[in-house]
Amino acid sequence: MKLPNTSAMPVSRRVFTLGAFSAVTAVALSACGGGSKPGSGATATAKDLAAAGATTITMWVDAERAPALKDITAKFKVDTGIEVKLVVKDFSAVRDDFITQVPTGKGPDLIVGPHDWVGKFVQNGVIAPVELGDKAAGFSATALKAMSYKGSNYGVPYSVENIALLRNTALLPAAAATFDEVVAAGKGVVDAGKAKYAFLVGLDPKQGDPYHLYPLQTSMGSAVFGLTADGGYDPKNLVLGDAAGVAFAKKLVEWGDTGSKVLNSNITGDIAKEEFKNGKSPYYLTGPWNVPDLQKAGLKLAVDALPTAGDKPAQPFVGINGFFISAKSVNALATTEFVTNYLTTEAAQDSMFKAGGRPPALKASFDKASSDPIVAAFGKIGQNGVPMPAIPEMDAVWNDWGSTELALIKGKGDPAAEWAKMAAAIKSKIGA
Repeated sequence: MKLPNTSAMPVSRRVFTLGAFSAVTAVALSACGGGSKPGSGATATAKDLAAAGATTITMWVDAERAPALKDITAKFKVDTGIEVKLVVKDFSAVRDDFITQVPTGKGPDLIVGPHDWVGKFVQNGVIAPVELGDKAAGFSATALKAMSYKGSNYGVPYSVENIALLRNTALLPAAAATFDEVVAAGKGVVDAGKAKYAFLVGLDPKQGDPYHLYPLQTSMGSAVFGLTADGGYDPKNLVLGDAAGVAFAKKLVEWGDTGSKVLNSNITGDIAKEEFKNGKSPYYLTGPWNVPDLQKAGLKLAVDALPTAGDKPAQPFVGINGFFISAKSVNALATTEFVTNYLTTEAAQDSMFKAGGRPPALKASFDKASSDPIVAAFGKIGQNGVPMPAIPEMDAVWNDWGSTELALIKGKGDPAAEWAKMAAAIKSKIGA
């Protein structure tokens, strides 16, 4: 989401962190007489696809990923005679557009998006389940778990992403473990006249950025939802407002504009990236999507483990990007063939990695990519992360959470009172 963002979350969160698939596909395939289940490992022949009548399938994609898909879509056309039309969409609006358009029959056959859209997509009946069959073994367990919802798989994952702490080794040669140590080391560089900021993270001017600040929050023992017996998120158990959350809220004031100014409400995502790229800070809290541009600028980077603000591990949100089939696709057989037998290949996943820098979800592609120590470091940090909640209720969390964090960073209001008010507002929206 570059940013895993939903339309309800802060747009500073840079992940395209792009969810979901129904029995409609199976019915459509039976009607077409293709003979194989989606993703079961069997490949539909060109004759099968021609008999189904598809000449074009449409995919909604963002501008960054479109170039990476050209080779695989060209191969699909050579093999089958079917064109995959890539329609570039604005990421900030594409999820809601998809939910609106699919029921009318005017939506695309498939879409690229983060796994945390799954719950909302399923709730609205706009995506269809897909069976990966023996291809599932080729993907990371984290990626497959994220693409599952209530026992069904809803997508073909292509990347696993999370944030880390980037360090400019020309300004600071050694890593620090805690956030206090990071801040102290950064201030030392500033005091020496070698940098302007001790630490950088981008904040949305209206919504802050709970996504990027979450590792600091989790290290203080504060989460969003409790867990069910099977390890999934429990929408009826919002734990965001507990005592650990209040302690984190107090830290936001301490670190913010009226405190140490380590968190600066005037530093947006774009500003943070530019200032770090220009050597104005030794530290930058961000994801792998920004690494290519920083390397092009000539920075020598280290990827440090996420610093802790409390006595618990600093756990980032992990986002899985993937491909999802419309529940109303009129070209179900061709779309399923493309998604399960072409987008699951090393060629496709390698290409997506080269375009966006996000570690691949396909294990064989990740093994190749992780020869780069930066990719390997991001992957190691992600192993300690937690999946972005894909339950529909999460949609109602971001606005209150982000705006409250931003207000506290600006020094507005009593942290305990504001945090409790935020939790109560979220509970009323989700019925927790």
